[in-house]
Amino acid sequence: MDPSGADPTGRGAPGKGAPGAEGPRRAGPLIVTEDLGLLDDLLRLCAAAGVEPEVHHRVPERRASWTDPPLVLVGDDVAARCRGAVRRPGTLLIGRDQGDPGLWRLAVEIGAESVLSLPGAESLLVDRLADAAEGADRPALTVGVVGGRGGAGASTLACGLALAAARAGHRTLLVDGDPLGGGLDVLLGGEREEGRRWPDFAGSKGRLAGGALEESLPSVRGVRVLSWGREPAVPVPPEAVRSVLAAARRRGGVVVVDLPRGTDPPAGEALAQLDLGLLVVPGELRAVAAAHRMVSTIGPAVRDLRAVVRGPYAVGIDERWVADALRLPLTGELPYDPGIVADQDAGMPPGAEPRGPLGRFCAAFWEHALVPGGTA
Repeated sequence: MDPSGADPTGRGAPGKGAPGAEGPRRAGPLIVTEDLGLLDDLLRLCAAAGVEPEVHHRVPERRASWTDPPLVLVGDDVAARCRGAVRRPGTLLIGRDQGDPGLWRLAVEIGAESVLSLPGAESLLVDRLADAAEGADRPALTVGVVGGRGGAGASTLACGLALAAARAGHRTLLVDGDPLGGGLDVLLGGEREEGRRWPDFAGSKGRLAGGALEESLPSVRGVRVLSWGREPAVPVPPEAVRSVLAAARRRGGVVVVDLPRGTDPPAGEALAQLDLGLLVVPGELRAVAAAHRMVSTIGPAVRDLRAVVRGPYAVGIDERWVADALRLPLTGELPYDPGIVADQDAGMPPGAEPRGPLGRFCAAFWEHALVPGGTA
């Protein structure tokens, strides 16, 4: 891997575990208030988020009851009594009058990360409660792969990255973002696996439960796959793409998106959710010329776009020359692997062999991308 890139998030490795594994049930939030009206509202919002809170009228005497819940909701009526409590992340001060400057002073004194005023912030609070209930400590590291030209090998790399992440023990979701690409489930050999495909989510709006999304998808070689069906492509509107990818990210782990070579509104939604974009560019002049157009088209929408260069190379060209010509950081050289086609004919997905050139490249990528301060 090339050391020129930087860790796309600086967040460290995402949560591990078998895909779809829910793990132990997380505790619900802690509510601290004596205001019965406020308590009724907070209990209603907890019910809407599907969580069961613990309720106290003051800071609990047992330290763990204060420090262990994923969120603590402190009513403005008792906030002054929480000044001496241990400071912890996920403390929210809940009030009725956000314009009261005294609330913000209290928030600072008790270490609250924000002040939420009801009823205006009800939707935001439900989202926070639901996020905490789903149990991901940080959003998934989301990597998009797109070809600098047609046939560059983006789908092959996307599959290899997903399989390598799953082998390393990370919760992994592979998303087929190209309705005209033939289906990543086919490339992985999972076209007969039961589960939902993109057309099933065409009507999705608003918030989807990340756990329900994950469990509904086919699982192939330890990877959850969201692909397209065999029927004619059903248009999936941008709001559905936004809803599905946001739910996938909330589950933590790794999300790999195989992107189309276009910028229609659904593709734009996918680009906006990426932490890192990988542009796969073959080492020949026409591919570099085509990749220039891709950079100018998708570059403004991707917060961190890098080049992955694939051999064999035309005379006078190497991976560094290609990256410099595109003015992109170089993630690395994707080794030329003439055996991939034969492996696919034999039913072996690209990257399934960890000791093969693609498998080694993808493993090295995640070793760098999924550690604090690493490079990709």
